[in-house]
Amino acid sequence: MGVVKVSQSFKTKVTPDRMFKALILDSHNLCPQLMFSSIKSIEYLQGNGDAGSIKQLNFTEASPFRYVKHIIDDLDKEKWSCKFTMIEGDALMDKLEKITYDVKFEPYGYGGCVCRISSEYHTKENVEIKEEDIEFGKDRAIGMYEVVEAYLLAHPRAYT
Repeated sequence: MGVVKVSQSFKTKVTPDRMFKALILDSHNLCPQLMFSSIKSIEYLQGNGDAGSIKQLNFTEASPFRYVKHIIDDLDKEKWSCKFTMIEGDALMDKLEKITYDVKFEPYGYGGCVCRISSEYHTKENVEIKEEDIEFGKDRAIGMYEVVEAYLLAHPRAYT
């Protein structure tokens, strides 16, 4: 099994607390509302969002994928960080054992934050992952963050 590591970050004008609440703590409610054309629903299969919880994202027919399951490995509400692992779903493309994510929101400037995402793609034995597959996943993740950022900027009292 090989491991491909990818890091990305972007700056936003939204506080780390609000981004964390919207994207991590309440994504199961907010994301299907904002991204209704691609996300049908997000539900907890086990737990309520704390470490050890298992969450399933169900995609619409417009998406190339049907669903993915994540397990929350670690959640630190004071440091605005979360670690989770994609453990199942067609987004693993029969090429990956799992994808681990480490997401952190750090204060930046006056009232903004930097969102840092580190991912590790754990490939199945004798499988190579293509750069375009990784780029597709990165683009979808950043797209979700940008949609939530736009919502929070348009609704300054949400998630305060």
